[in-house]
Amino acid sequence: MSSTTSESMTWHADGRSNDGNLRHPADSLAWKDFYSRYPDFASEPRNVRLGLASDGFNPFKTMSSTYSTWPVVLIPYNQAPWISMKQSSFILSMIIPGEKGPGDDIDVYLQPLIEELKQLWDGILTYDATRKQNFHLRAALLWTVNDFPAYANLSGWSTKGRFACPCCAGKTCSNWLKHGKKFSYLGHRRWLEAGHPFRSQKRAFDNTMELREAPLITSRSDILEMLNGCEFSSNEASLWKKRSIFFDLIYWEHNLLRHNLDVLHIEKNVCDNILVTILDMDGKSKDDLNSRLDLVEMGIRPDLHPQLDHNGKRSIPLAVYAMSKKEKEIFCQVLKDVKVPDGFSSNISRCVNVSDRKLYNLKSHDCHVLMHDLLPIALRSSMSKRVTIVIIELCNIFKTLCAKVLKVDELDKLQDRAALALCNLEKVFPPSFFTIMVHLVIHLPLQAKLGGPVSPWWMYPVERFLGKLGAYVLNKRFPEGSIVEGYLAEECMTFCSRYHEGIETRFNRPSRNPGCSENDNGVLYLFESGGEKIGGLYLETYKRSLVINNRSRRPNQRDVDKIFTETFLDWFRQQVKQFESKGQTQNSGVVVTSSTTSYASSRDLNPLEGNLDYYGVLNDIIELYFDEKYRVVLFRCHRADVNSSRGVRKDEFGFTLVNFDRLIHTGDHVVDDPYVFSSQVKQVFYSQDPIERAWHVVVHNTPRDNFYMGGESSNEPRTEFFLSNNGTEPDIDLTTITDRMAVKKAVQCGNVEDRLIELIRNGKVEEVLEFAQKELAPRREENQSFLEELERTVALLAFEDASNCPVGELMDISQRLKTASEVNAAILSSQSLWNVISMMWLMFNSF
Repeated sequence: MSSTTSESMTWHADGRSNDGNLRHPADSLAWKDFYSRYPDFASEPRNVRLGLASDGFNPFKTMSSTYSTWPVVLIPYNQAPWISMKQSSFILSMIIPGEKGPGDDIDVYLQPLIEELKQLWDGILTYDATRKQNFHLRAALLWTVNDFPAYANLSGWSTKGRFACPCCAGKTCSNWLKHGKKFSYLGHRRWLEAGHPFRSQKRAFDNTMELREAPLITSRSDILEMLNGCEFSSNEASLWKKRSIFFDLIYWEHNLLRHNLDVLHIEKNVCDNILVTILDMDGKSKDDLNSRLDLVEMGIRPDLHPQLDHNGKRSIPLAVYAMSKKEKEIFCQVLKDVKVPDGFSSNISRCVNVSDRKLYNLKSHDCHVLMHDLLPIALRSSMSKRVTIVIIELCNIFKTLCAKVLKVDELDKLQDRAALALCNLEKVFPPSFFTIMVHLVIHLPLQAKLGGPVSPWWMYPVERFLGKLGAYVLNKRFPEGSIVEGYLAEECMTFCSRYHEGIETRFNRPSRNPGCSENDNGVLYLFESGGEKIGGLYLETYKRSLVINNRSRRPNQRDVDKIFTETFLDWFRQQVKQFESKGQTQNSGVVVTSSTTSYASSRDLNPLEGNLDYYGVLNDIIELYFDEKYRVVLFRCHRADVNSSRGVRKDEFGFTLVNFDRLIHTGDHVVDDPYVFSSQVKQVFYSQDPIERAWHVVVHNTPRDNFYMGGESSNEPRTEFFLSNNGTEPDIDLTTITDRMAVKKAVQCGNVEDRLIELIRNGKVEEVLEFAQKELAPRREENQSFLEELERTVALLAFEDASNCPVGELMDISQRLKTASEVNAAILSSQSLWNVISMMWLMFNSF
């Protein structure tokens, strides 16, 4: 091992937090059960925990439709999640060639790999470059990662036919649709609690009462007995096509989770089923004449049965999920017009045809984005409320399941939610809608509980890796040889990159959207500031345009520089706004969460603390210089009015809508506070409501490469001071800035004065003095400004009419806002001379 690799291979043991949440496969039940069964393996953190992924792809792309190459990839899970799932960490162990896929004979090709895994289980002598010593390295295979057809090839269970579900196995509930000529997988009421009213509703489901319990997963010992030829009354042994070669590994039968259900393909199939049905796409819709005839056959939903017209033709009654042409156009127009942040997704508008009212060529990640964010937004204005609520709940289940941090208790609740959501879908959509991929949704929460977060065991990284291998095929005569040659060259460059310093490699290359700013030429950012300034790239461009536009006047350099100084800032602002309005992405939406004290009335003595979200649009970026050594980045935003339902409101589905025609804190008044620290904002984007054009739906965006690994709450704004990389401390006293920020927050929220003022208004002098002595006076040690505010407030007691007091302005809330603005100015000026340099950065580099 190289020194870099060996150090990161123990991250799962010494780098992650153990707070009970699922952030890494090491937090999962399957990992912990393996550790408890094999403590000698668990005692060495350098031992490798592997996942195996395999899938077929066509190296010739569109040149041939039959050729299928099957790479077999090993994924080491020891490392941090942002490293282990990168392509540089994948191990291409073998390639299975052939014009056709290996099918059930894949075990023949896997034999050499299984033999090597047996040797790795016994251990091999390895040198640790970090500790400068030899040790016995062992490795274990935890599970496989594959799509559903490959699940059958690797596990040996037949994923087609009546018992296609490998989790329900012989207890799979399926119905043969006589007219649709396929199986429908229903029976999700089995996962509901006993006594649930859905269990007794026959006509709304499959015309039967549901008295069965949820099926249990077939035990590991039972599987081996069946594979060894033992027969059971259910004849479940005949459903296995083979005994998987993975059972040759001594530990394989004891693994809690051997083969994963792929969320990628499940999510895509569910999304496709919904879209083709609600848009009634010809030849693809799950609601056609045959599906209605199946309803007649099952004796359910008579209101949807086909009707005979007077001319003898059959007509299909409209279902609750059917949309009119106008509603379909609205649905497609929302998806056509939506703009998402840079790097959020591909350009989905290219897949939308508004005139045909259809969606074409959606990729897997497009469906992922639709299910998580865009589909509910498009449905809220075009679909009936009953259907919209059901689909939104299904989308929320997928979004919760795909989170980077999972909680075990929430997964238990998610299992119940998934069962109820699928039952509601059964009441809405016809049985032909429920393919095996829709049914598999019911098993995903339990699989997440066993295997941890979804990202280590879904196919997205593997599919991208297969696409990269396909790009290596330069010799069409020998595609597998081209892949091997290209992969070996890539591995050599990756290995060498770990040892190069001072040059740009794949491991230190700046990301597309830079994160927190680092020390730059000795300049220290006092607060975390993401992005990088690139406005300087436009300086020469604008200067050349000035020379060209004023060529007839023959201006000298002095005149050009003067015009440039006077007009560049406004010109650059306009360029950015045009880029945002004409481009395909939207990067200016921000939200600031503020802790706010709420009062029921002016006499409320028990105020409530809560968080209030201020939604806005980034308008300007200000960089403050302190002594030419330290910097603070501020965002100036146009924020919607949160104090009125005309500015911010929630609709019947729980979406937050904002109206930017009604703004607050614009900076036009003295008490306005339009600035926030760049580290306090989070990115959002907005989708315009197709009915009420002034309103926009808020969609929150979580950066893809951000991983919250415990510790401080991720919801709190991070504004801590930090030292430069060389360890030198700033010259100014940073604690004074912290104190002034505390004073500002206290004054603005009324923490110092509100309780006292209410007591003074009620004439409770003794309570005033007691509260000031016990609660507020001790805080003078934290900051002298608290004592000054306390003295000013208590001075109100000396006057019968507090409004006549010299400090009576404290009774007015506007004065507190004014004081907060003054304190804010004091924060900015601090104890140093500062210069304000206003520069616009391209907004897509600000997050």
